[in-house]
Amino acid sequence: MSQEIVTRAEAGVSTISFNRLERKNSINGAMYAALAEALSAAATDPSIRVAVLQGHETVFSAGNDLSDFAKAPATDSESPAFPFMRALAVFPKPLLAAVCGPAVGIGTTMLLHCDIVYAGDNAAFTMPFVNLGLCPEAASSLLLPQLIGYHRAAEALLFGEPLSADAALEVGLVNKVLSTSQVNAFTQAQAAKLAAKPISSLVEIKRLMKGGQQGAVLQRMDDEGSIFKRMLVEPAAKEAFSAFLQKRKPDFSTIGPAFPLPSGR
Repeated sequence: MSQEIVTRAEAGVSTISFNRLERKNSINGAMYAALAEALSAAATDPSIRVAVLQGHETVFSAGNDLSDFAKAPATDSESPAFPFMRALAVFPKPLLAAVCGPAVGIGTTMLLHCDIVYAGDNAAFTMPFVNLGLCPEAASSLLLPQLIGYHRAAEALLFGEPLSADAALEVGLVNKVLSTSQVNAFTQAQAAKLAAKPISSLVEIKRLMKGGQQGAVLQRMDDEGSIFKRMLVEPAAKEAFSAFLQKRKPDFSTIGPAFPLPSGR
């Protein structure tokens, strides 16, 4: 398992931590594989009742490692992120997240699969896919409108601008905002409370609340993935990644649609 993903099991709680602070916990292929492995292990281990995702007090995750991603985008074979996203979608036990600092891209969309999210007052949630010439992933195009309403989701995804911790609390993306120094410890205490409860009840309550939506979520992940791969090789994404590597602002002004627009009739 990647040393940049650290897991710890204690008293029925599996804590999965991002450990790549020098790169703002950005996620590369090895880390995605380790995350998927950690979730799958927690799902099948009878001694584990609850799982927790957490980062550092200064940053949760900067999302995809764009340097790694721009040099070797997954356009032909399955993205290494997909097994992780699917593991999130099918995880049967309570899944909590402790989020401090930036949560970018999949750093935010993974939270849509968590059952409870606690945030530090320094948290900022950003889904900047539009700024990269891409579309959303992790079934966020389905789950975000369901969670916060269509118009708020449209604002978040079409502008790609950050939501503060307080704004995320207002729209229901997080359960509680605490001081940064309290978040991880508070989340662990809440996870311990859940781990003391009967696992059969925890699993059935989650299954019933999800309402049989798992198939639709997995299908949306596949649909988004197909579009994402197509968009990776289109001019807007190429300009966005070139600008990133050259440390300049992208210019989309001369780039038209890569497909015919609907007539509206």
